Amino acid sequence: MEKIRTHKDLDVWKKSIELVTEIYEITRIFPKDEIYGLTGQIRRAAISIPSNIAEGSGRNHDKELVQFLYVSLGSCSELETQIIISNRIKYIDGKVLNDILIKIQDIRKMLLGLIKAVKKRNS
Repeated sequence: MEKIRTHKDLDVWKKSIELVTEIYEITRIFPKDEIYGLTGQIRRAAISIPSNIAEGSGRNHDKELVQFLYVSLGSCSELETQIIISNRIKYIDGKVLNDILIKIQDIRKMLLGLIKAVKKRNS
């Protein structure tokens, strides 16, 4: 595995930034009274994914990188749950739900692959 120069070199970071942008677009149509509720929670969970990738990449040790990648994984699960809730309460339709869930799953797979690669280079 190549040495990561910066988090911006990681495809998983790039994809998660794209996801954040899409989440902001989707949540713009949510009711205004949700701005401090579900809208805020969804946005924070989405932002947490690339933010933790970046923070972990900025640390000096692979152990810390892996720890932050696991936090990003947790944020994926949190976002997935909130998107499902948004669909159930009719804030988003099934097509949007499926599109976002696929993107979250892709990011999850990439995070797990990166975690595995980082752990492997240290064993």
